[in-house]
Amino acid sequence: MARILITEDEDSLRSFVARALRLDGHETDEAADGAEGLEKLKDGGYDLLLSDIRMPVMDGIELAHQAKDAFPGLKILLMTGYAEQRERADDLAEKIIDVVAKPFALPDIRKAVARALVA
Repeated sequence: MARILITEDEDSLRSFVARALRLDGHETDEAADGAEGLEKLKDGGYDLLLSDIRMPVMDGIELAHQAKDAFPGLKILLMTGYAEQRERADDLAEKIIDVVAKPFALPDIRKAVARALVA
């Protein structure tokens, strides 16, 4: 299975997603903002970055740019509940796999992660 970093500033959502992905057999790590996420990525060994777009300190757009530059083979999946944030991700089309709309049900995020890992 995959090693996934979940970067999300909302604690309950972050742990909810992590728990669901662990049930699928994945190993998960968590970060509360983009800067913390980038630090964790430097430890290496991640197959997928699953990140919210709208976060304090460093948003998911900046995190995706820096992560892809530093780790070209890393797969990136973004999440957002804001339409304008989804549009901001358009310049990342070649760097990310998809943007998942929030709120989502557990099966939705699990399917999105499964698709991202085989992309």
